[in-house]
Amino acid sequence: VQLQAYGGGLVQAGGSLKLSCAASGRRFSDYNMGWFRQAPGKEREFVAYINWSGGTTQYVDSVKGRFTISRDNAKNTVYLQMNSLKPDDTAVYYCAATRGFLRWSSSSGYGYWGQGTLVTVSS
Repeated sequence: VQLQAYGGGLVQAGGSLKLSCAASGRRFSDYNMGWFRQAPGKEREFVAYINWSGGTTQYVDSVKGRFTISRDNAKNTVYLQMNSLKPDDTAVYYCAATRGFLRWSSSSGYGYWGQGTLVTVSS
């Protein structure tokens, strides 16, 4: 499956952005999806996970209550709605796909990655 993330940009602290990740090449509903991010000088970290049906979601503690992951299997797209953004959310955001479900919070659990989209939150 090929993934393309988009929707990043520059936003002030407290603002919102919605990232999208379009999938192509394979049946989208076969894959569980994740969002990860990598800030300058830091390791890539897990942000959010959604299973194939959308019935199960998981978040890193730092974004709970502010970010929402969702998917539309008819549109082959997964979303990340980000509200109340903070400067610490500044990073390149990546979407990823996996057929597995055990290592959903680890980047090593995903076999397919999008190219990343930059989110910059100014203070």
